[in-house]
Order: sequence, then C-alpha cells, then structure tokens
Amino acid sequence: MPSYQPVIGLEVHAELETRSKMFCRCAVVDSTNAAPNSSVCEICCGLPGTLPVINRRAVEFALRVALALECDIAQTSQFARKNYFYPDLPKGFQISQYEMPLATGGSLQIETEAGAKPIGVRRVHLEEDTGKLFHLTDHSLIDFNRAGVPLLEIVSQPDMYSVEEVHAYATGLRDLLRYLEVNSGDMDKGVIRFEANVSLRPAGDEALGTRVEIKNLNSFRAMARALAYEIDRQTALLASGEPVRLETLGWDEAAGATVSQRGKEEAEDYRYFPEPDLPPLVVPPDWTDQIRAALPELPAAKRARFVDQYALTPYTAGVLTADRETADYFEAAAAAAVSAAPVKLANWLTGDLFALLNETGRRLPTTDFPPGHLAELVDLVEAGTINQTVAKEVLATSYQTGRAPAQLVSKGGLEQQSDPEKLGRLIDQVLRQNPEQVALYAQGKTTLSHWFFGQVMQAAQGKADPRVVRRLLDEALRALPSDVNGA
Repeated sequence: MPSYQPVIGLEVHAELETRSKMFCRCAVVDSTNAAPNSSVCEICCGLPGTLPVINRRAVEFALRVALALECDIAQTSQFARKNYFYPDLPKGFQISQYEMPLATGGSLQIETEAGAKPIGVRRVHLEEDTGKLFHLTDHSLIDFNRAGVPLLEIVSQPDMYSVEEVHAYATGLRDLLRYLEVNSGDMDKGVIRFEANVSLRPAGDEALGTRVEIKNLNSFRAMARALAYEIDRQTALLASGEPVRLETLGWDEAAGATVSQRGKEEAEDYRYFPEPDLPPLVVPPDWTDQIRAALPELPAAKRARFVDQYALTPYTAGVLTADRETADYFEAAAAAAVSAAPVKLANWLTGDLFALLNETGRRLPTTDFPPGHLAELVDLVEAGTINQTVAKEVLATSYQTGRAPAQLVSKGGLEQQSDPEKLGRLIDQVLRQNPEQVALYAQGKTTLSHWFFGQVMQAAQGKADPRVVRRLLDEALRALPSDVNGA
C-alpha cells in the first residue's frame, strides 16, 4: 500500500467571556442551565428595523489573543454578512469577517515527542455565535440564548501532519485562551469547538490533496478519534484508486465514524458582502500597544521559567502551567515556604492536593486551603516534624476545615517521634512479642524486616520517623543473640 501523509488544519471557535453579546446588550448566559430563550432581543434575533453595535470588550479580547499569537493586527477590518440559512441562525445570515479580518499571520509553538514546532496561524477574526438546536423524537427545539454571543475564530495553516500535533496545538491554544482570561476552555459547555480540515497526499509530495471538513468536534477525545478514522478512511479510498470527495462531515461518537452532512461550501456559496449596518472597525495603534503591554506571562514562557527557576521537570512544569490559577497557586506556595523545595511543593500539589480537588469537584481558588497552608504542610514534613503518613491526614483535615496544618499538628499531638530511646523500646517490644517471626528472620527470611518495620510504625500510631525506625530496626536485627540467629 502506498504511503500517505495527512495534512491537517484546524479552525477553533471560542466564545468570548464578555458580559453582553457581540452586537446587542443581551447578557451572555450559560446556555447549559439558563432558561431557554431568556436572554434574547430584537437585535440578536434579527428583527426588521434593528441595528447592531460592536462590543468593544469583545474586540479587546480578540486583540489579546491575536497579539499573544504574534499576529499582524489590521488597523482597519470589516464585518461582512455570511449568507446561509440554518434553523439555529435567526437572521438567515451571520455577521462575520472574511476579506478584511482583524488579524493575520502569527504562530503557536507546540511540543511533541519529535520536538518543538511552530504551527502557523492564517487568520483571527470576530463573528457571532448561532443558537442551539435540541433534537427530539419527532421535532426539534431552538434556544437562541447563544445566538449573538461573541465568537472568535482562529484558523491555522495546514501545518499539522499527525493526530499528536493536532492535539498539542488544540490543547496549547485552549491553555492560551484561559491564560488570557477570554475563554474558560470548558468543552463540556461548548464554549470552545474545533473543526478540522483533513487531506492526504503521497509521502514526499508538496501538493495538497482533496480535503474534507469535520465539523463541531467538542472534545479532545472526539477530535483524536475523528481524525484517526478519517485518515484511515481516506487512505483506504486512495489505495483503492477512488477519489476523496470535497465535503463537510460530522462525527458520530456512538458509531465511531465520520458521516457526510453536505457538500463543502466555498466562499462564493456564502455570498459575502460588507455588513451595511456596521462601519469598518478601526483599531488605533495606541490601543493595540496598551493591550500588548498588559498581556500576562504566557504558558510557554512560564513553563520554561518554571524549569529554570524551580528545577522542575518539563512534564511537571507543564502540569503546573496548564492553567493560570494553578501556576499562581504554586508560585505563592513557593514564596511562602521556609525550607520546602519547590520540587516537593509541586509533588504535593499535583499529587495529593489534585486528588482532593478531583474528589470534591472544586478548583483551587474556591477551597479553604490557601498556598500558605501547602507551604506550611511541606515545611513540617521537611523539618521532620511529621512524616508522610501523618502529613496526608493533616492535608485532608486542613482542606476540609481550613485550619492551618501547624495548628492541627500541635493540637492533635501529631509530631513525629524521633527519640532513639523511645523508638528503641518500641522495637524491642515488637521483637519480643513476635518470636516466631524473629526465628524465621534468623533462618534467612530477611524480607520479614519490612513486616517488623510496619509493626513498629503501627505501634507508634504512624507518628514515628521512618528513617530513624529503619536505622534502629536494622541495628536491632543485626544484634540478635547468636542462639536466635542459629550461629
């Protein structure tokens, strides 16, 4: 079978987290739980005699993204009417940008097992979202709450050649949008959606093959499965000598297959023309400069700094910087720590604390466990005041109650026992109480030392310093009487 290379470009549609819609004063509401059609007006429903007005905040958010992607900003851009009729589009056309978009060019750096690679950005433009359809057994319902919500479309160049690269680009772009605080990245609520353009060409060729577009992929899993299926489908077609049709596809999650929806539209099918009710959008250079100066440290830069400044592995740095609130929490904890190394803080944060967050369905800013509590807890462990076992219990209690770890340790008498004399007595007690195990150890079953260790820790109610226990236990076992050792 001939070898083919997939060529993939991605269109990302991200709802902007403004308070009002793109061209009217209607509030942006959570379409997953708001009462249907409770935030609509004559403008977003496109009734005759209404006039849209551009949302300045939406433009600012779009500029944040374009500047973070290092795009070229158009000082003058133009909204256009994109004419097509779907039941979820009340006006019968969508206000979008086409010939004169807000920004062009730019790139996003991705990291895969093959190394770093820039993915080109073709254009960034503003438009309005459509309504939402609910398909029932014999009819459909429409909720127009989402109609008119500011939507940012980011179109990549066809620079991705594997599912891994597409996943890295999509996750990297979502992280960027969250850092810029323009989109929550919550794919379950449909606030960010992907459309993939896929074609295949013989390996080594430069010309692009016939592409298909896979619409409305609303999870990374669905995107990966759809791309893998479509690559296999097109490979089989080409290998058998059949052509790939230019068409728009949907993804059927239950069937695990792409399904044809319609022939692929081209620009002329939409009959674009300048929106007559909106003037050109002019972005003064000084406004662009202000927005650029206010950009936060971006995920890629933060990852690199975490590796250099805190001696973290690239993987751990990536986990911590995946969202801004986690990165900020970690840095605040590192600043508050007295003796705890950043690596130790990172391990507790991404391990036990993340587990508690997942169990309770909460985010770091909503908990009563501030960064200073994490720093205090790990400081207690590093100072030898408490051991790992006790620390896990203290973490759970502090997380639930909001009480400081040091206070819990002091009032609960949880300090670690490290007095050699006291621990030596416990070890002698355990050995005296278990003569059969001592005899087996003397006969060569040295793995029983782990059992003895567990018995001593249990006798100490988990509060003994395990390093001291291990050292004293090894000494006690070596010093067993010769008759016990069988010598």
